[in-house]
Order: sequence, then C-alpha cells, then structure tokens
Amino acid sequence: MERKNDLSHASAPSPGEAGMPAGFLVEPAATAPAAPANEAEAFGRPAPERHFVHHSYIWLGSLRAIGAFLVAIAVGLASSVPGILLEIRSVGAGGLLGTLVAVGATLGGIVLLGALVVVMHVWSYRHLYYEIGEEEFSLYSGIFTKKRMHVPYQRVQSVNHTATVLQRLAGVCTVKVETAGGAANEGATVPYITNADAETLRLELFARKQAVLAGHPLSANVSAASMLAAARQDGAPRKSAPAGGGTAARPGAAGDEGALFDASMLQADGARNVLDGADELLQDVRGVWGGMEVDTGKVSYEHGLSNRELVLTGLTSGTSFALIVVGLVGTLSQVAGFVFELFGNSASDAANAAFAASTSLPVGTVVAGIAAFLAVVVVLWALSAAGSCLTYGGFRARRRDSRIEVEHGLLSRKFHGVDVDRVQSVIIRQGLIRRVMGYCEVSLGKIDSASQSGDDQEASALKTGLVVHPFVKMERVPELLAGLVPEFADVPTETRPVARVALRRALIRRCTWAGSGLWIAVFTALVQGGLMLAMQQLPDVRAEVAPYLGVVNLVFAVLYALAVLCIVLDAVSAVLWFRESSFAFNRQFMTITNGGFSRESVLLPRRKIQFGTVKSNPFQRAAGVRTILVTTAAGLGTTLSLVDARREDAEAWLDWVRPGGNR
Repeated sequence: MERKNDLSHASAPSPGEAGMPAGFLVEPAATAPAAPANEAEAFGRPAPERHFVHHSYIWLGSLRAIGAFLVAIAVGLASSVPGILLEIRSVGAGGLLGTLVAVGATLGGIVLLGALVVVMHVWSYRHLYYEIGEEEFSLYSGIFTKKRMHVPYQRVQSVNHTATVLQRLAGVCTVKVETAGGAANEGATVPYITNADAETLRLELFARKQAVLAGHPLSANVSAASMLAAARQDGAPRKSAPAGGGTAARPGAAGDEGALFDASMLQADGARNVLDGADELLQDVRGVWGGMEVDTGKVSYEHGLSNRELVLTGLTSGTSFALIVVGLVGTLSQVAGFVFELFGNSASDAANAAFAASTSLPVGTVVAGIAAFLAVVVVLWALSAAGSCLTYGGFRARRRDSRIEVEHGLLSRKFHGVDVDRVQSVIIRQGLIRRVMGYCEVSLGKIDSASQSGDDQEASALKTGLVVHPFVKMERVPELLAGLVPEFADVPTETRPVARVALRRALIRRCTWAGSGLWIAVFTALVQGGLMLAMQQLPDVRAEVAPYLGVVNLVFAVLYALAVLCIVLDAVSAVLWFRESSFAFNRQFMTITNGGFSRESVLLPRRKIQFGTVKSNPFQRAAGVRTILVTTAAGLGTTLSLVDARREDAEAWLDWVRPGGNR
C-alpha cells in the first residue's frame, strides 16, 4: 500500500539574490537597451568580448600534467626495479653500459614528453576563453574537437572556485559555474583565471542573472560590476527578500541587513584560530597575479572556527586517517613484494624463520610490539588531524545579501556559495564522539551539478551538503542559523515520536536479519561445521589441522564473541533510535530526526518537497505503523525516511504535504 503526493515546485529566485542595490535595474538607458528596429540592427550589435584564461594555464598546467606523468611512470617502473637490480648484479661491466643507455633513453623520452605537454598547453591556451553575452555565459575550449558551452544567466545557481597551493601562490584559481538543473547537469569550469577576474566574473553573472529575471538584460559591452560600484557610491538602498518567510534577526546586522558584520563579534565569539592569521596574510598578498580585491557585496553575518573547534574537527575527522592506513598497508605490501622478488627463496626461508621465532617471543617483547604499533597509530592520527586542520584553516561561512558563502583551506583554497533560494534543507549531524561532547556538524542541502573533473571535490559532497560549520555546540545552532539562513528560523516545535510498537520491531529487525551479529555467527558456524566435516572425511586435512586445533578453536570463539557483541550493540542502537526518532511539521517547515549511536536531524521547507509518500508492508499494517518518505531535489534526489511512525500521524502529514494542505 502506497500513497504519494507530487509537490514539484518551481520556486522563483528572490529579488536580492544577485546582491545588487534595489535601484540598480531601473536605470533608464544603461540597463534596458532599446529593441532593434530591424534585423540588420540586431546583427549590428557589438560582439561579446573574449576573455582568455591567464597564461599561468600554460606553465602550471604543464607542470601538473608532467608531475602526473612522472608519478605514473614511477609507479609503473617500481615493479621492475628488483629485476633491474638482479640483472645489474648478474651481468658484468659490459652489461652496465647497456643499462645506462636504457636509463638515458628513458630520461630523454621523459624530457621529450614534457616538451610535448608544454606545446599542447600553449595550443590549448589559444582556444580557451569565455564570453559574457547579453543573456548567457559562453565557454569555448578544444583544439581538434571544438566545444562551446552555453549557460543562461537565469540557470546560474552558484559560482565556486578552488585553488591549489601553486595556484594560490600564483594568484589564480579554477572557477566552476553551477547550474540549477540538479546533478544531471554539468557545470562550466573555467581554469586558471586570476582572483580578481574570478570575483568580477561572479559579480557579473549574479548581476546579469537578476537583470534577466527582471526582464532587462544588460548589453554585452556593459560592465555590470562598474555599474554596481557606481550605484553603491550613489547610496542606493539595498533589499534582500527572505525566501522562506523567516523573521529572525541577523546577528551583527543591527537592524540593517546590509550592515557589515562587526569583526569584534567574531573575537568575542571565540571564532578565530591560530591559522587565521596565515590565511589572512595569503588573502592580502593574493598571489603573484591575483590583482586587486573586487567588492562583491556587503556581508551581514560571518563566523569562523575557534582553536578548540579547529582541533576537535581535525581529531574527529577519520577520512584522512583511513587513507593514511590504506597507504601504509599498500606500502608494506609493496616492500614485502620487493624483498621476495629481490632475494627469492632466501627471503621465504627468512620469513619462515622469523615466524617460528615469533611464536616463542616473551610476553614483554609482545607488549612492546603492541605499544609500538599503537604509537604508530597515534602518529598517523596526529598527521591526519594536522591535515584536516590545514583543510579547514581560514574557515569562513558568511551571509552576503541572499547568498551563503563558505571558504576554507590554508594551502588548497576552496570557495563554495549558494543562493538561499536554492537551499533545500538544513542538516544537523552528530556522530558518536560529537554526541558525547555535545557538538554537531551543520550543513545545507543544495542542488548540485555533476562534474566530469576528477579533481573537483564537490561531487563527493553531494550527500553531505555544503558544510557551514564542521564542529559547533548544539546550543549555538539557532544563533548560527539565524545569521546564515534566517529564512529557516521557523522550526517546528511539536514533535511526533515513532509508535510504541516501533521499539519491539526495531529490536527484532536490527538484532536478526538487518544486523551484523547474526550473520557473523552464521558464517562462523558454517565454517566450523565445514572444517569438522572435512576433518572427519579427509585424513590428510585432519593430520594438518590437528596441531593447530587449539588456535582454530580460539579463532572461532573470538568470532562468536564478536557476534554477541554486535548483537548487543545493535540492540542498544535500536533503543536509542526509538527514544530519539521523530518528525514534526508546522505551516511552512518539517523536521525528520533519526537517532541511534549517531543522530541526524533535517529541517526542510514544505515548498522544497518534491514527493511525499506514506507506505506500509503487511507487518506494518498489522502493527498500525507507516513509513514516511520525503524526496527533495538536493544532489541526486535526496530521499529522507522515518520508519514506523504512527498511522494517524503519517496520514496527517500526508494531508499536510498535499497541495493546499497547509491552508
């Protein structure tokens, strides 16, 4: 049984989304050119100016490509090094000359390949440029296969940029223009333009978007940035219309949404850290070719990270630590393979001797080995924490007119922004450590465009959204949301928990087929039974396994203990889920909370819901419960769910989510 309401809304962008003065679009002659009297006059309009990328595209791009080639060559030749060393040792001095010639030829080929890479980048540079037209942004690229990408201004969602270490020192960045068509659409990527040009491009695109939506597109030879600067000097009033109807005051605005955020409030909030000074220095220097800073609008709210928040963010970020561990294991396996290939059977004999000696090691030596291993783990954890701190160094999340902007990274800088009208939801996540400490991660669900570049990390953030604070106290979340997204201030307060019978169903479900403990026990029992059967039927197997039967039984006992532990943890998780899972809704918003060892709460406006579904299986109908499914347009089409809500609550929510149901 399934009931569904389709609520695909086409929400109009807010008037202030371009960050322009309210009177900007009513200039008589500059913003609304007269329509041509005939077709010849239309064709007589000046063509848009070609804006080529910066010449650092040649040098930095070539250096990056050559580096990638060298790494690939090194990895490919790594397996051949043992064979080359054995050959050099086996042959005499006469064979050494041939080896040196081969090495020289390899180096010559690398140099020739590098020269070809530089030539290709020079050729590609002459065909890589963009145009800012009257109604669309165009990107041209390609040497043999020409490519022209058109991005209508009304489809622009955000203009983001990233900068590697070398790019930041050079003062250039890579800009990505994202469209509002979901993850099925590809964003336009403009590589290697100066920081000033990136800021000007962002300002031009948003300004022209507002002009097109207002029905007065700007001419291709008119600079929206210069017109905006002139309008600001004239003191034109500024407005920003909330998209969601929120009325919460913005901290630091002092009654004026256009007022600059007071930096002293950041100091009083503790939202600065030791890395901010280095980041501000890099921002001020702006690189070799960065250019002067371009004013893209005034900031009404901004926050950063304190030293405590920065360190805790690094310590609780396990991604880089996992990558280091995987890299360590891979390195050890490569070293072992190198040793076995270089020394042959003697290495195998040495390994067997080492294994035999390890079985008779004293307890003190074993403890010392375990301590050394733990020390290595701690060092790797510290390295991963330091890497995460550098990643979030100079973190800033701000509200600029109707846009939310987030930038971070001390060495490799990333800038992401989204118009508040494109925000689909507010997500509050708590892992186990964050729950114990009373902290959470706050992110914004948004519509993303797909990327064809392996270097663009935005695709990996489709599920997590735009993180506006990685580690913040729970009691500070309302203040943060009031400053960044006051449109989401009307949070529902009357929660509806899951049904009482949901606890029994969750225990049965998670402790049996949906949990891991039962399957570990089943797998262990099958392996143990198969081994016992083989020992009874095959004498050779019994003879080989018998000396190690005690160790084998110990392994089986550990696996059974692990299965019991997993079942207990699944039961505790089910109880926590039952106590904390709920949903709520009011006139404009709804929230869904799913608890457990980790907890996630999602706040989303009713008008952002694409589909609302209530479904149930025969067991749920017998228990009088339903499953709620909410689909938004964020990322690849995000679907939120809450299992085993009361039937009457689910039906009331379905009536609320249907068109006109909240009136």
